[in-house]
Amino acid sequence: MSADTQLTGFVDIHSHLTPGIDDGAADVEDSLAMAQLAVDEGIKTIICTPHQLGGYAENKGDDIRRRVAALQETLDTNRIPLQVLPGADVRIEDGMIDKLASGEVVSLGDHRKHVLLELPHELYFPLEPVLDSLERLGMTGVLSHPERNRGLLHQPAIIEELVERGCLMQVTAASLIGGFGQASQAMAERMVKRGMVHFLATDAHSPKSRRPMMRGAFARATELAGEGAAVLWCREFPLAVAEGRPVPAGPTKVQPPKRSSWMAWGRSA
Repeated sequence: MSADTQLTGFVDIHSHLTPGIDDGAADVEDSLAMAQLAVDEGIKTIICTPHQLGGYAENKGDDIRRRVAALQETLDTNRIPLQVLPGADVRIEDGMIDKLASGEVVSLGDHRKHVLLELPHELYFPLEPVLDSLERLGMTGVLSHPERNRGLLHQPAIIEELVERGCLMQVTAASLIGGFGQASQAMAERMVKRGMVHFLATDAHSPKSRRPMMRGAFARATELAGEGAAVLWCREFPLAVAEGRPVPAGPTKVQPPKRSSWMAWGRSA
């Protein structure tokens, strides 16, 4: 596989690209600028995930679907080769399961297979009851940016327990290259090295800050866990979600590239 091929065909399952609905793209111009940046980064498909529930209780499923469909028409009109699909960044709260079952809260790709779950940034609370309830609906939980959650930063072993339980993990691409500070970067690197990741996603909010950048994270994941794992996290697993197919639960097999003997000699000289 050539280097150019490696850096294309990415699928982003977490992006606030939909204009005027939350704290992401403010208007269509922002969305178009973000979309072009994403294409330049090698991203071919984005699941638009505006916030739902919590402080965004007014965001309803049918409105999200309508807005994303309109955004696709705008992208096509402007000849930006990007596919967009509906989804949501869902704040965990009472009543969430019933709203997912009815379709009022949107699953990733609207396939009712995977749900992007957002914890409060400042704390962690047990997710097992939520994961059990989702499983009864035939859905799988995807935990959004665990490396940025203060509770998990203080209890990193919980992440491995959740992965073993079947929860999928979405790490923010920028975290892996230092965009959210040293603590989140260290946690992201730890997760990558141990294969406790299933998706690298941009969580993009703007064309100026928190942009839809993927290539740097792909390169860093390749350094830490090997090209095979990086391709799974940036392309194959998110593509499965976008198409409504299952993603293997549990840790991902990682194989960091071996350093050549002359590099090792050079460090010891």
